[in-house]
Amino acid sequence: MTATLTERYISATIRSLAPETQNDVRAELEASIADAVEARVEQGETPADAERAVLTELGDPGILAAGYADRPLHLIGPKYYLTWWRLLKLLLWIVPVCAVGGVTLGLLLSGAGVGETIGQAVSVGMQVIVHLTFWTTLVFVVLERTGADTGMKWDVDQLPEVQQDGAGRSELIASLVFLGIAAIAVVWDSLRGFFPTGGAPIPILNPQLWPWWIGALFALIVLEAVFAIVLFRRRRWTTTLAVLNTVLALAFAAWVLVLLLRGELVNPEFLAFVADAGGDGFAAGDAGAAENGGIFRILAVLLGFGVGAGVVWDIVDGWRRAGRANRAVRV
Repeated sequence: MTATLTERYISATIRSLAPETQNDVRAELEASIADAVEARVEQGETPADAERAVLTELGDPGILAAGYADRPLHLIGPKYYLTWWRLLKLLLWIVPVCAVGGVTLGLLLSGAGVGETIGQAVSVGMQVIVHLTFWTTLVFVVLERTGADTGMKWDVDQLPEVQQDGAGRSELIASLVFLGIAAIAVVWDSLRGFFPTGGAPIPILNPQLWPWWIGALFALIVLEAVFAIVLFRRRRWTTTLAVLNTVLALAFAAWVLVLLLRGELVNPEFLAFVADAGGDGFAAGDAGAAENGGIFRILAVLLGFGVGAGVVWDIVDGWRRAGRANRAVRV
């Protein structure tokens, strides 16, 4: 005997329910479906058409069964969604960056090539992002299904401070003071020297950088000061300012890294003194050999890595502020 559409629908609905509730749900559905079909028949529909229309309105029996069983049909519901999203964003900002940075630094210190370093860093970054997203989501899926309480309750103390997307007076003063100190430090290093030797201090920067390379550095310092003043007067970041900030940051990185890779950034006399004092196996006058020694290669990598990380952060922060300011304007 062929089962009717109603019998098939009810069977599909109750089969995933607990045995002790199946009979009650069956009786409820039979009664409600029969009443709905009878109402449609009284309005002139045929019994077959009325039955099909009623079952179509009830929808997927799996969704109906989930309602009877109070079973969620979402991966992460509103109870945990915001907590999951905030935690995942925080982890994705921190963990992959640290992992990629650590791998990159380790490979560079071990003498790996640029291609190998980039390939390994990208591979590790992708793996970390995938695993981080999967395992964090899995934890919240388990919490959703088990109904566990995370103990995280929202209150007004969690409200964020109002973020300023522009530059206030204190930020402007801090920027100008920092740039002034940097300019004075460069001049002082050239005229008096910074590194103590027991006698006359030795300049750390290569004296051969004067006048053109140091002039370029001073030009960048002046441009940074002008940028800080313009940002203060505009009161907010814009796409144009973010572009200018990116150009200035990349120009500074290029100034440092080009000289560092060419071995012309640091004073050879300073390198020779350090190598001789540290017993690195180099003669005091053999500055070229000292610069290519293991300890100096490590220091050069650390310096380049630090400058690169600072530049990347400066660029990302500028675009982040510009994006937030643009969204605020549209609102």
